Amino acid sequence: MTTPSARTALILGGARSGKSRFAEAIVSRTGLPATYLATAEIRDAEMQARISTHRERRGGDWTTVEEPLELTDRVAALADPDRVLLVDCLTLWLSNLMEAERDIPAEAARLAEALRGARGPVVLVSNEVGSGIVPMNALARRFADEQGRLNQQIAAAVETVFLVAAGLPVRLKPNPDTEFAL
Repeated sequence: MTTPSARTALILGGARSGKSRFAEAIVSRTGLPATYLATAEIRDAEMQARISTHRERRGGDWTTVEEPLELTDRVAALADPDRVLLVDCLTLWLSNLMEAERDIPAEAARLAEALRGARGPVVLVSNEVGSGIVPMNALARRFADEQGRLNQQIAAAVETVFLVAAGLPVRLKPNPDTEFAL
């Protein structure tokens, strides 16, 4: 059986599911120089601690680029056959877009198109938020709806999709019975 080589992958999972660690492992296995495209902004001590944990786990071999809003432009500029790009995460990017009152469907469509035309390997991380109860307030419901639509659009645009739960990855796309390599 041959191992298909995907250029784009989406890693989905809940909070603390192991999705970022799994995405980092995929990137490391490529042997290519890695660029971490971070969408988070440090707004409090808890977020600072999360970011520090991610940085320590990755070590010093990664180049980090921070981009809270113009993700599509950065993906288009940084995707290169000689490096692998890890976007972590689409959930925080969506939060940033909502706060900036951007056109979410237009931004999602632009990102999907950029991924289809990416010149090099790109791995994206996103939260799967729709598995719980329906939120009580309108903003939280809108966020969950937007996140679900964004995840569907990006999943359709990439070649490979994994869902990570309890640290265990399950391949959703393509056929889980085929071997995988990025």
